[in-house]
Amino acid sequence: MAVRYLLLLAIFLLPTQPTTQAGKKQPAVPAVMVFGDSLVDVGNNNYIFTIAKANFPPYGRDFKDHVATGRFCNGKLLIDFIAEKVGFNSSPPAYLSPQASGWNLLLGANFASATSGYNDHGTLVNAISFSQQLKYFEEYQGKLAVVAGGSHAHSIISGSLYIISAGSCDFVFTYYINPFLYMTQSAEQFSDRLIGIFNNSVTQLYGMGARRIGVFSLPPFGCFPVAITLYGHGRNECVLRLNNDIQYHNMKLRATVDSLRKKYHDLKIVVLDIYTPLYNLATSPVSQGFTEAKRACCGTGTVEASILCNPLLPGTCPNARTYVFWDVWHPSEAANKVIVDSFLDDIDILVA
Repeated sequence: MAVRYLLLLAIFLLPTQPTTQAGKKQPAVPAVMVFGDSLVDVGNNNYIFTIAKANFPPYGRDFKDHVATGRFCNGKLLIDFIAEKVGFNSSPPAYLSPQASGWNLLLGANFASATSGYNDHGTLVNAISFSQQLKYFEEYQGKLAVVAGGSHAHSIISGSLYIISAGSCDFVFTYYINPFLYMTQSAEQFSDRLIGIFNNSVTQLYGMGARRIGVFSLPPFGCFPVAITLYGHGRNECVLRLNNDIQYHNMKLRATVDSLRKKYHDLKIVVLDIYTPLYNLATSPVSQGFTEAKRACCGTGTVEASILCNPLLPGTCPNARTYVFWDVWHPSEAANKVIVDSFLDDIDILVA
């Protein structure tokens, strides 16, 4: 069934002056556009029929005003810190909104959805696929041209920062749980297939005007609490097999990004490495001020995510700032900040 909601147009129109009257610098880019999964979804999943939601406590307990916005975190996401880095006071808003009744001039658009992947496959939960997110972006462009005018709209689209976070759910919710896939093709073959789709998706995004693209590498799934619980065979350590699969994928991702950069000379595109800093946090938490990395903050810290992480659970940790993981699939706000801090130089390259 088609989901029918009014669409929230979210753009940020820069003034002609480089600074405000107070002398504060304007953002480094006119807007931030986000595509991907629950690592960057600020609340689109609130408005679709799915069990994969995070718009209830204890999610958001450390966010502004302690509000559960739909972020799969106790506080800020990776994209929140990236938006702050490039000069915005808040993150791109959810693109789907039943309350939207007019044009809202904000700082960008977040098309991301929990469990979204490159493949248009069915998963355990409903989501907005990456290809559908690109269709929403096409709609956004048309509405932007109406509001801002064709020339200004083109300038906003070409100057904006684009963030892609996808591929994780293809592995987690498709490959590893589907015997037909993992018994008939290797993880490397599945990865190669995803890389091909990624290449086509970025080519499509480039054709739609994107010129500054940051692509998240895949995280070290083998170190996530749920992976240790399900695949660790009783050992309280990262699952090497899963991490090896992801390292292969990330290697292919970098090679593809290099190829795209050479093919399109006016395209700035970089891999934003989240694997390395998150792996370091997961394996050496104390050295960076954390106390717990094998269990998540929510509930028992072994299986709770989305609706399994809820106010009825006993035992949720009192201080998420010392935990690497908020729930079993998502880093805490404190870990997200460490991750983004590790690739700030790459963000500078994109927005320069």
